[in-house]
Amino acid sequence: MIIETFVTTAFQQNTRVVACERTLKAICIDPGGRAYEIAEYIRRNNFDLQAIALTHGHLDHVGGVADLHRIFPNVEIILHKEDEPLYYALPEQPLFLGIPRMSFASLGLEFETPPKVTRNWEDKEIYKLGLLEFEIRHCPGHTPGHVVMCERREKKIFVGDCLFAGSIGRTDFPGGSYEKLMDSILNKILPFGDDVVVYSGHGPETTIGKEKRTNPFLNALF
Repeated sequence: MIIETFVTTAFQQNTRVVACERTLKAICIDPGGRAYEIAEYIRRNNFDLQAIALTHGHLDHVGGVADLHRIFPNVEIILHKEDEPLYYALPEQPLFLGIPRMSFASLGLEFETPPKVTRNWEDKEIYKLGLLEFEIRHCPGHTPGHVVMCERREKKIFVGDCLFAGSIGRTDFPGGSYEKLMDSILNKILPFGDDVVVYSGHGPETTIGKEKRTNPFLNALF
């Protein structure tokens, strides 16, 4: 598996291009911005972009979808159905953060309505990328339609904003739920195994085992 990380937006969000080494099939997970730089990387490496794969619909994870889709108009855009309202409300999302409309432009937060979602993630589906197989798990809590993507053989999981090194995702945004997030982490993410490397939407990589030992939201339970 090839993984390239681009830190995008003022929110320091991790956008990733993930590719199968054998087939060069690729996906872009959560393009928050810098679409033209990401597209250049994809083309330079002769990757065949298969989909824009979204873990959830927050602006820092979907703000670059429109630009990337313009460059690669035939790729799928995949998002869980419960986050579609959030996704299509992208132009208004800065208001959810308390940012006045008059400040959108100066903060780089002016967004067009994003392109139509091609299809929806299904809980427990297997998403194939060349020789890679990602298990999709619906993990609500940070948003209603959040998903994570785990490649068991590679021992890597892409968790969006559910789990971070030393922390967990916020639940104070519209649609958030601390109880649902903790249930998602404990019953859908941690069972993948202690040696699985965690790729979060913000911050450095970690492992499930390390978070069980050191994350203050989890270690009391283990």
